[in-house]
This record gives sequence, structure tokens and C-alpha cells, in this order.
Amino acid sequence: MNKIVVAFLLLIIFSCQRKSVSQGQAAGSSLRVLCYNIHHANPPSKTGFIDIDAIARVINEAKADVVALQEVDNNTVRSGNINEAKMIAEKTGMHYHFFKAIDHDGGQYGLAILSRFAIKEPGHIPLPQVIEAEYRILSYVTITVNKQDILFANTHLDATRGHENRVVQMQAILQKFESEKKPVILCGDLNSVATSEPINLLDTQFKRTCINDCPGTVPANKPYRTIDFIATKNVSWPLLSYEVIPETYASDHRPIIAVFKTANR
Repeated sequence: MNKIVVAFLLLIIFSCQRKSVSQGQAAGSSLRVLCYNIHHANPPSKTGFIDIDAIARVINEAKADVVALQEVDNNTVRSGNINEAKMIAEKTGMHYHFFKAIDHDGGQYGLAILSRFAIKEPGHIPLPQVIEAEYRILSYVTITVNKQDILFANTHLDATRGHENRVVQMQAILQKFESEKKPVILCGDLNSVATSEPINLLDTQFKRTCINDCPGTVPANKPYRTIDFIATKNVSWPLLSYEVIPETYASDHRPIIAVFKTANR
């Protein structure tokens, strides 16, 4: 009889432990943020070929929770008239929102945000320019992580040689978030290296997840420049890790991932 009672008690304890672990896993103890310029899903080694599976593979292997994508096509001729953001979201099991920057090749071209959390209040603002060039935007959504609302933002700054456009564009981004009280995670291809004026401006309000001796992100095959960034404002979560993922096939940029500790476990 005593053995039966002990076994019953052990079963109850084990069941409670399993329930606790399950609940903890559901809540999550970290947030994995991926930033990736996907070159409209065209691997540089295969001109004209669109490989959505390759982009989805990178996201899945990184186990990303929220993703900022730049250079995303939506129903363009060059990409076979497909909704790239939707297809990537379907292959990764994530929510998504596409943000048009420009009309292009019969469709649209711009940014996308993917998230394992529900996407709320998507929005975007135009970014200014002083030299005529391709139109750029800042996009953002609200997501809730461990009962806390955060703003997740994504951008792709101007690519012309001088910094003039990037400076005014970064100033516009900082103005947008200047009075923001919520935590903000800003991702993007900023087309600027550390010590340049746009990054110096960024550093006045945001904290980059990599500051010194950051691995290169472009070109993907032999990266020697770091122009892709993840930065935070009002974020109290400890940064657990930062990595440039050694992916050389899917795009002309390497993806970057930052992992934050979001719960005390």
C-alpha cells in the first residue's frame, strides 16, 4: 500500500513539473531577432532564379521569433509574380506584413516583418532625401512579448555613394522614436559602416547589439563591411548573443541574429 501511495505522489509531482515546463516553454525565456536583406530571394550565383525555400531555411534554422526583411518583392515580373513575404511566412509558420517602398516591375518592392507573435498596428513613414534616389521608408509593428508591448521596426537606408540621404533618413527615424516610451528594436540594412555619420547619429538614441570588431555582413561570400544592424531603445532585456550567420548562398548579404533574455528562468 505504501508503495502505491509513493508512486501516486511521484506521479502527481512529475505531472506538475511537466505542466510547469510546458508553460515556461510557451511563455518563452528569450527573443531571437533576425535581420536579413534577402536580395528579393535571388541567390547571387543564380541570375534570375528565385529561391524562397533558401530564405525560409535560413529563418527556420535560426529559430527566429521576429524577422526584419529588406529587398522584398511583391508580385513583380522578375520574381514570377509571387508574394514573397506571404510565401516565406507560410514556410516558416509566422505572421507577416509587407510594406511597399516603391512600385517596381509590375508589382511592389519594399520591406517585410515576420513574427511568431501576433502583429498589431503596422505602420510606416516615408524617409526624406536631399539627393534624388530610390524612395525609402521606415516600417514598424507592435508585438507583445511576455505581456510587454514592443515596437519592432525595419528599414533600408539609401544606397548612393555619399551619406547625405542616409543622414537625413536617420534623423527622421530618430525623430519618429524620440519620445517613444515603449521598448523599440530597430533592424535594417543601413548602408553605413561604424564611425560614419548615420551610425554616429543612431548611437545617440539606440544601442547597437554589436559595437566593436563586428563581423562583416557584405558581400556574403567574403564579407568585409558591416552595414546591417540590430539596435535597441528602452530595452532592459540582457543581450545573450549576437551572430552574423555564415550563409553564403541565399543572398548577397549575410543575416544577423541577436538573442535577448526576456524572462528570469
